[in-house]
Amino acid sequence: MEYKTLGNTGLLVSRLCFGTMTIAGDNETALSENGAIWKSIGNVGQAGSDELVKTSFNAGINFFDTADVYSEGRSEAALGQSFKNLSIARKDVVIATKVYGRVGPGRNDVGASRGHIMDAVDASLKRLQTDHIDLYQIHGNDIITPIEETLNALDTLVRSGKVRYIGVSNWQTWKIAKALAISEFRNIARFETLQAYYSIAGRDLEREIVPLLEAERTGLLVWSPLAGGLLSGKFSRENQKPENSRRSEFDFPIVDKERTWKILDVIVPIAKAHNCSAARVSLAWLLAKPVVTSIIVGAKRPDQLTDNIAAVDLKLSPEELKQLDEVSALPSEYPGWMLPFQGANRLNPNIPRPGTLAAEKR
Repeated sequence: MEYKTLGNTGLLVSRLCFGTMTIAGDNETALSENGAIWKSIGNVGQAGSDELVKTSFNAGINFFDTADVYSEGRSEAALGQSFKNLSIARKDVVIATKVYGRVGPGRNDVGASRGHIMDAVDASLKRLQTDHIDLYQIHGNDIITPIEETLNALDTLVRSGKVRYIGVSNWQTWKIAKALAISEFRNIARFETLQAYYSIAGRDLEREIVPLLEAERTGLLVWSPLAGGLLSGKFSRENQKPENSRRSEFDFPIVDKERTWKILDVIVPIAKAHNCSAARVSLAWLLAKPVVTSIIVGAKRPDQLTDNIAAVDLKLSPEELKQLDEVSALPSEYPGWMLPFQGANRLNPNIPRPGTLAAEKR
């Protein structure tokens, strides 16, 4: 396993992070009407959770991600219980969870307000059976709570010791930039990570978000690196709804399917050349991106997880990476196409300026 610092901190996390969306402890427990979606996603019981956590930990994964909304809190509870069942020391794992989604019927049982954050963190700590959360993330964009209120609440948690680092997920570029500026100006805890959708089939965040993360030394945690299973190897032009696939029932995240088939046309022969799965190639492509801190992988079976973990050891050649980059390249958009046009002289200061004698001699 390889490791990388979590954003602009000294905390080391594994390049792969085990995501617990699929686990739910006692999967026979009834869910509310609002939690119906978890019946098909979070259906791995406690014994299965223990096996997946054990497989991850034994492979060197020290980073585990969950959320208070996953199976209505039962995912957090299952993860905490797995650490207990497997006698894994708290200091040897980095636990990340999230707050924002609806966790109850009350008007304030949702969002990124100070009130909800303070209630939610204690509930998460109890379910996880721990006294602190390593990375506490705002799970979504709250359109009514001021950014300052959210950041001040998170800073309170950091100062209290309940939370060690903070992050955000699914926010717009401008809002992340504003939050980082507020934190610096007020000398309060800053977002060290962004958890975002990124895959070879969905490279949208490269337009604005990636440059921001690189400039601010903010870590990127990738969710749905296989585009909801579309890059797993099960899907193709000929078989667009395979059996026993979550995406066949829940078509998410949004992906340009025709573009994805073209990408898979390139991935498949590369996978055959390395005698591995298309999923492993897709993960290796992401791991080759310097901006990526850790990739969140989820699985229902140990063999799926083991295949994903092997992506760390798959090193694609420069030519293979070039092929994958070219087939998945984003179409040019303004101002993206204007920047290199106007910036050419700045990249090479030795190029004479137009209209000068040196330029005319050339």
